[in-house]
Amino acid sequence: MARILGIDPGSRRCGIAITDSARTMAFPRPSLQADDALMLNVSRLVEEEAVALVVVGRPVALSGNVTASTESADRLFDALQESLAPVPVVQWDERLTTFEAQRSLSGAGMKAKQHREHIDSAAAVIMLQNYLDGLRAE
Repeated sequence: MARILGIDPGSRRCGIAITDSARTMAFPRPSLQADDALMLNVSRLVEEEAVALVVVGRPVALSGNVTASTESADRLFDALQESLAPVPVVQWDERLTTFEAQRSLSGAGMKAKQHREHIDSAAAVIMLQNYLDGLRAE
């Protein structure tokens, strides 16, 4: 079975996670810079890893309201849909994933200064794992 790629959009970096071939677990990959090369780098990753679906996190406020981050993630989603066609791209609610990732990294004994290097992809893993769990619940 082809893999699923998860992207946790950010203003500076996008966290990256990818499933195993059975689509049961999500694993972190190095984050990608949110710059002009992002589309090319995601396209390469999709090709190299035989990705069949891309899940983009959609950050909304706890109240469900749209924020500036939501609008930025929506623009990334639209650009990825166009850039990666015919590979499907979907959005998934990623509320609290960064908070969960910080708690998880701290629980693993990592100091707060070290979080920056890992937080984006840790959040992408949580978001993608939530997506996978949601598929199994259907």
